[in-house]
Amino acid sequence: MANPYFQFKSFTVWHDKCAMKVGTDGVLLGAWAKTESCQRILDVGTGTGLIALMLAQRGTAILDAIDIDSDACSQARENIAKSPFANRIQVYRTPLSEYTPDEGINYDLIVSNPPYFIDSLKCPDTKRSLARHTDTLPLPDLLRDSRKLLAPEGNIALILPFEQRESLIDLAREESLFPSRETHVSPVPDASPKRLLIELSAKPVAEPELSYLTLEIERHRYTDEFTALAKDFYLKM
Repeated sequence: MANPYFQFKSFTVWHDKCAMKVGTDGVLLGAWAKTESCQRILDVGTGTGLIALMLAQRGTAILDAIDIDSDACSQARENIAKSPFANRIQVYRTPLSEYTPDEGINYDLIVSNPPYFIDSLKCPDTKRSLARHTDTLPLPDLLRDSRKLLAPEGNIALILPFEQRESLIDLAREESLFPSRETHVSPVPDASPKRLLIELSAKPVAEPELSYLTLEIERHRYTDEFTALAKDFYLKM
């Protein structure tokens, strides 16, 4: 039986009630997204609450976290309540399209590890299928609805399969969102990028910041770059 929780340095994430378990994608985004000067952050599709907890650890911002799944919201609330950051994170069960924060609130940062399986066969587990497939949060909807909630100087940070990069940039442009920072993530040396970490801004950037990240030198041997990114969170780094 898989471990029902994942222990980080400053908090524990239980994931036995959630369709999507703690994984590298969430850790990457939570460690990579820029939190400097952020006062309000929105985590879209929070699941276990992992990314919200990581961002809370990295700054002093107030965070709102939303999800459409009742079990995920319940588990996220439990994880957050047991963490040192319980007074700065609120969880709401709502789709992004219907989410209405208090009047006057715009977000300095909006993060999402969104569903990304577009054409693949759906799995028989309904909750896992909802969490994995874009039916529940298509990228055009995510970008459009996030844009409405973004502060003028704010950013949207996402992690996606690398092959979706060009379509994402095209869709973002339609919402007047532009890449300001990208990291192309490869699992091992000399492998093609498998994940895209991307930051979108409302202001065009002449030369977006571009970097490359390799996760492992070999099985269970992390690179120095990934260790530097995740060392404040993983116990054995």
